[in-house]
Amino acid sequence: MIRNKKAGILVAGSVIVDKINEISAYPNAGELTQIRSIQYAAGGCVPNVAIDLKKIAPSLPVYAVGKIGDDAEGKFVTSLLLSNGVTTQGLSVMSGEKTSFTEVMSIPGGQRTFFVYPGASADFGIADMDFESVNVKILHLGYFLLLQKIDDGDGLKILQAAKKRGIETSIDLVSENSDRYSLVLPCLPYTDYLIINELEAGRLAGIEPTTENLERIARRLMELGVQKKVIIHMPERSVCLSKDGYRVLGSYILPDGYIQGTTGAGDAFCAGALVGIYNGWNDLEIMEFASSCAAMALRCPDATGGMETETEIKNYCNQFTRREATQ
Repeated sequence: MIRNKKAGILVAGSVIVDKINEISAYPNAGELTQIRSIQYAAGGCVPNVAIDLKKIAPSLPVYAVGKIGDDAEGKFVTSLLLSNGVTTQGLSVMSGEKTSFTEVMSIPGGQRTFFVYPGASADFGIADMDFESVNVKILHLGYFLLLQKIDDGDGLKILQAAKKRGIETSIDLVSENSDRYSLVLPCLPYTDYLIINELEAGRLAGIEPTTENLERIARRLMELGVQKKVIIHMPERSVCLSKDGYRVLGSYILPDGYIQGTTGAGDAFCAGALVGIYNGWNDLEIMEFASSCAAMALRCPDATGGMETETEIKNYCNQFTRREATQ
């Protein structure tokens, strides 16, 4: 039972184990490339965001809710969450199914390609949410378009149930090249904070995701129902639209060779934004810190290895300057 009234952040949704295969180059069809090294790491919304939150704010209560298999991967991700101080009683075990996993093909300093097995996370839904024990300040639910039951209506039910109990809600999506973004639209009126990248935002709004269109996209998403803030991030900048207006912030100019991997950068941005929202910061402060968290993630090949405490993040990022960004 979560005893503190409206205290902490609950992260619900996808729980994945990433098998990161480092390769020198991605092969063409019919070609072969050698795997140089293999590393296991927790992935998905729940481990990435929850672990980042605890690293940023160790005293913040963070709760993980999701579904895993009765296998070594499920034990691995549970152990990792616990070792980082995340409460894991909300992880349910699904017998006869494997924990969701991703085969990641990683080129050092470049993009990664993902092959995902849906596994137990696909079965996660409202029946796995114990709302009698959920009395947190914020519920973050992700990823839409990756979880079958969430996409089929349980995501909407979870958000409605949270709002009914006075819990603020936040959601995240995956970048999918499809027409399925319409599945998320009914959830927007029950979403307080929409924190997504420009591709997801553009497809959700039905507007081409160019830099020039970001304000139009954000305003359209507000019109579609988002209650408090639309926050959109991309490599060059981030934007935030709320009752306080529309703000734009340029990203950091990072030195050559700094980026060791991009996996988890979006989740790191999200975690930083949630910390700012939780603490009542203004929109510019939220974006500044969220982009700093993303920069910390980029310096390590895995999703959470680069994260530090709030003070350490701010001190570390003081060495960088930002790109200029106009409205």
